Amino acid sequence: MTSKTAPEHYSAAAKWLHWLTALCIFVIIPMGIVMHEMKPGALQNQLYDLHRSLGFVVLVLVVLRLVVRAVLGAPPPYVGLTAFERIASVAVHHLLYLLLVAMPIVGWLMTNAYSATLDVSVFGLFKLPHLIGEDKTLFATLQVLHKAGGIAMAVLVLFHIAGALMHTFVRRDTVLWRMLPHKWG
Repeated sequence: MTSKTAPEHYSAAAKWLHWLTALCIFVIIPMGIVMHEMKPGALQNQLYDLHRSLGFVVLVLVVLRLVVRAVLGAPPPYVGLTAFERIASVAVHHLLYLLLVAMPIVGWLMTNAYSATLDVSVFGLFKLPHLIGEDKTLFATLQVLHKAGGIAMAVLVLFHIAGALMHTFVRRDTVLWRMLPHKWG
């Protein structure tokens, strides 16, 4: 029986999936805030459609990321981390993965619960199936969960970015470089 050791670096696939996910999240979170505060109308509807489409893209990307991680592995935590930093880093990463899976699913369910006639269309290319029927009470609950999840994700993303910047500019170590595509780092 052979033992599988952790790789020394993130795979190119893991790096690109990370940055594509980040790009989507940097669009989805502000879009969620803006569209929620807008006057109802055609523009708001278009933003909701785009938000849902990008949410589905995030779900696909994170599933791919999890598959890549399971197949190719991931390097161990950076050796220069303190015990607190290691715990915080693992906690933030696990919570981000959880939210990256849960938020699109909650949004999809929320759309289904809002209206039996409103489809989740992915960039107009195809429609996701309705998983549940219309239920205004469930919609209200899912809406609260989705909003709370969005706030939690924004906070965790800020922690994640702050940690990367602290390591890059204060500690001047190579934590950030582990996730940059090869040509950048």
